[in-house]
Amino acid sequence: MAEPIQIEIVGFENAECSPFPCNDERTCGLTDCYPTGKLTMAFDSLKKVLEQLYGNRITIKLTLLDNGTPDYIKKIIEIQYPALPMVIVNSKVTPIGRIALDRIKNEIEKFL
Repeated sequence: MAEPIQIEIVGFENAECSPFPCNDERTCGLTDCYPTGKLTMAFDSLKKVLEQLYGNRITIKLTLLDNGTPDYIKKIIEIQYPALPMVIVNSKVTPIGRIALDRIKNEIEKFL
């Protein structure tokens, strides 16, 4: 079996999950976190859905910057200036800048 695809979400604990307001249409594709719009709740919802869809083919983690920024994240920020929340798939920063199920699935599919 190939190594699992690594998904990492990076942001602040009390931050929003998207630059767009949380709404009834659920354009992000997630439902468990509505109506909070909070990154941590959106991460939990995303993790649940992705683990159901991909099982052990993925790993997913949340890196919170509240108590410091890991060196590898500092290097990414210095070079790329990505939007937060940052979505990293297999060590590659994606241009998503929000927790959006379909867009994250598209990035995962590139590695399957």
